[in-house]
Amino acid sequence: MRMYSAVAAACGVVALSALAVPAAHADEQYGDTYVTGVVVNSGDPVVVGTGARTVSVAVTATDPTGLSEISATLYHGAYAAQDGTVAAATDCAPTADATTTCVLTFDLAPGTAPAASALAGTWSVSAYAIAADGDAQFLERAATFTMKRDTRLTADATPEPVKWGKLLTVKGTVQNADWATASFAAAAAGQSARLQFRPSGCATWSTLKTAVTASDGTLSTTVRAYADGDYRWSYAGTATTAAAVSPADHVDVR
Repeated sequence: MRMYSAVAAACGVVALSALAVPAAHADEQYGDTYVTGVVVNSGDPVVVGTGARTVSVAVTATDPTGLSEISATLYHGAYAAQDGTVAAATDCAPTADATTTCVLTFDLAPGTAPAASALAGTWSVSAYAIAADGDAQFLERAATFTMKRDTRLTADATPEPVKWGKLLTVKGTVQNADWATASFAAAAAGQSARLQFRPSGCATWSTLKTAVTASDGTLSTTVRAYADGDYRWSYAGTATTAAAVSPADHVDVR
């Protein structure tokens, strides 16, 4: 996912495309200003699909004289050689409080760079705080978080209805968001998904089998049908793709 901050300045949306790399920096400390905490998306992975979404980053800083500015940047890769970055849409207003938590927003949207989806995975946050008396702290890597591509699953069981004890074929598809094209594309071959069943009148799902995707992202397996109920596929996700479950497909056994 490539990103550039020029769009943020123009309309508050950061696209995933080519970026001019900022100059290298290192942690710097002046006086008694400290960035004491950075939390991205309430601690959850950031999942980006094919449309724009907003991510919140809470930056806590402290200085006895109050804070005049707090901000942060999200980036991918080494700080000195970033291949993706997103600046905050707005900074927080000055405050006289000695300790404050600034909630920054980052607007993300799929872009056009061919290698955009390769930027899924671990991202870092650089953060800085400037105090009312001019003291400041900059942290090159104040926190890390995971950025994942969204996942979409389907499930289809046939035949419907099915005779008791006969084979039921359950197919499905696994698709991941392609940030370069802003569309969903077939998951890579060999991705594991679990076929789950929930008998009618029950709330608990049980795993029946595990299958892996073909080269076109499809899944297929067979089970014998002994009771009415719902079938679905469950995908645990990877380091770069989000977990997901398919809508349930109900089957009557006769």
